[in-house]
Amino acid sequence: MWDFETDPEFQTKLDWVDAFIREEVEPLDFVLGHPCDVKDARRNKLVKPLQQEVRKQKLWACHLGPELGGQGYGQVKLALLNEILGRSSFGPTVFGCQAPDSGNAEILAHYGTDEQKRRFLAPLLANDIVSCFAMTEPQGGADPKVFTTRAERQGDSWVINGEKWFASHARYAAFYIVMAVTDPAAKPYQRMSMFIVPADTPGVEIVRNVGFLAEKQAVHAYLRFVDVRVPADHMLGEPGQAFVVAQTRLGGGRLHHAMRTIGQARRMLDHLCERAVSRETQGEKLSQKQMVQEKIADSWIELEQYRLLVLRTAWLCDKHKDYNKVRKDISAVKAAMPKVLHDIAARALQVHGSLGISDEMPFADQVLQSFHMGLADGPVEVHKVTVARQILRGYQPANSLFPSYHLLAARERALEKYGADFEELEQGA
Repeated sequence: MWDFETDPEFQTKLDWVDAFIREEVEPLDFVLGHPCDVKDARRNKLVKPLQQEVRKQKLWACHLGPELGGQGYGQVKLALLNEILGRSSFGPTVFGCQAPDSGNAEILAHYGTDEQKRRFLAPLLANDIVSCFAMTEPQGGADPKVFTTRAERQGDSWVINGEKWFASHARYAAFYIVMAVTDPAAKPYQRMSMFIVPADTPGVEIVRNVGFLAEKQAVHAYLRFVDVRVPADHMLGEPGQAFVVAQTRLGGGRLHHAMRTIGQARRMLDHLCERAVSRETQGEKLSQKQMVQEKIADSWIELEQYRLLVLRTAWLCDKHKDYNKVRKDISAVKAAMPKVLHDIAARALQVHGSLGISDEMPFADQVLQSFHMGLADGPVEVHKVTVARQILRGYQPANSLFPSYHLLAARERALEKYGADFEELEQGA
């Protein structure tokens, strides 16, 4: 049975979240620095009480199971929640589901030892510390098969050498989860392993931090590891299991990112509509201009189409409980996401005129963020290839030189099955 309604009990929670984000959380974006800067006293003074209020409402870290302090919500409920949280950069942090910590927590929950959970997972879930996922490399891009960062076993330790690129939030992180080659002779997807590397380990160097033009702080690190020694028990999972470990976070992470993007895009659409009904030019409101009406209509249609795709994919995740079975759908969500945000933000920017490109409005930042979304967690091109390959698995090549062989074959079957009946009718006529 198909149903597009939210159950009343959960809708009540969503209504509370909507008001809480609008009245308490969105203002933080204007007065604080980065949400991950847990050493900022001003940030903690304002954020910690709000986090406690979220805990009272039993909405803290809802992506986690009850055994880890969460509610064990399925992906559909998380989608409905995250599209509200996505309106504010502090929203996910206040609700204990910020990236990359949410995904890293899932890795630690699935693959961490009891000691790793005590030392790293518990304070991470409490937002007393934050973490970093260090996978991509300067020369590796989206192809881990050419990664060069190595981890070699020496006695009771692993020694890591190499470089990582665009390791977001490394400057604030207490530890990094690092992917490194441990067996270069193995099959491509069995060469690498995953490690916990405390940020204060000797040999860990932040070469520089890189930021987007509109970001308050540069937070995407270029990391270098020089003879970084970590205990053997700091490996996550088994040797050569890095890809399996990574998928624990990437499947759900991509979907959660899409959910929050819906909130960002809806905020851009709200700004667009508010401008249209309040600004006058050439004797009438912008909302009466047909070209502005077209921008609003296109934005609403694209956003609702995308939202339905995300919710359907979330529903499939809940149904199958296996990201691999929903791989095509998650890739489709990821591939469509940048364009939706880009187009809606760009239209809002245009309708706001010169104000739209200023730093007093969020549109230029969101346009730039759309390109980030097209690169992070795998570029759009890679995900489109995944979608196409998954679709094509259901087709067999035709035994003919004619491109429309299946149509010709269908015609022959129709003539064979119904030809006599039509001949009889024609003779009778």
